[in-house]
This record gives sequence, structure tokens and C-alpha cells, in this order.
Amino acid sequence: QVQLVESGGGLVQAGSSLSLSCVVSGRPFDSFIVGWLRQAPGKEREFVAAITRTEAIYYGDWPKGRFTISRDRAKSTVYIHMHTVTPEDTDVYHCAIHTGGLTRDARNYDSWGQGTQVTVSS
Repeated sequence: QVQLVESGGGLVQAGSSLSLSCVVSGRPFDSFIVGWLRQAPGKEREFVAAITRTEAIYYGDWPKGRFTISRDRAKSTVYIHMHTVTPEDTDVYHCAIHTGGLTRDARNYDSWGQGTQVTVSS
């Protein structure tokens, strides 16, 4: 069974940069798409970015070019690099997998990790 473990969250000031990591285990790393999503309490899941084994990438509309997703096959790890963060980026960020085609629909992602909290102070 696939397991995803996120790390790298924390408290940062607005305008700074932050990188989150998602380590994947339990299934071959190239057998699915890995996405980053976020979900605040009481709110719907929101797509952030996703990357395929061939490094095709989708980004959500909201990061507006400030986030970059990447993967390291040797480490079975997917990263999300967050730049020029704002208080609106405050949330719990999760990684999850999708076995179909590349999609921005957060409902299609499964096996979510426990998440890592990002808090941006103004």
C-alpha cells in the first residue's frame, strides 16, 4: 500500500520561500502522478500542482507562478517550492497520488499523506 509523508512546513514571513517534501513508498514511484493539494478546515480540497513520471506538470490557478513542483526519482520524493509566500498561502499541504491522466481536479487524488502545516505571517 502506498504511503506518502510530507515535511517542510512551518511558520514563515510573507515574501519568503519555503520548500515542502513528499516521500513516497510502498509502490513503484513511476506508477502514478503525485500531486500537492491543500485543504483548510471546513473548506474544499484545492489543487496546487502535480507532476508525472515524465515530468509533465500542471499548476493550479491560485499560485500564479509562485510555486514550482519537481521530483527526485532516486529519492522517491516530490517537492513543492513556494516563493514569495503570502498569508493566503497558509494552509495544511498534502501530497496524494492519481493513477489516471494528469488532472487539476483535487477529487481525483487518493492516498493523501497526513499533511504539513504552512503558516505565513504578515
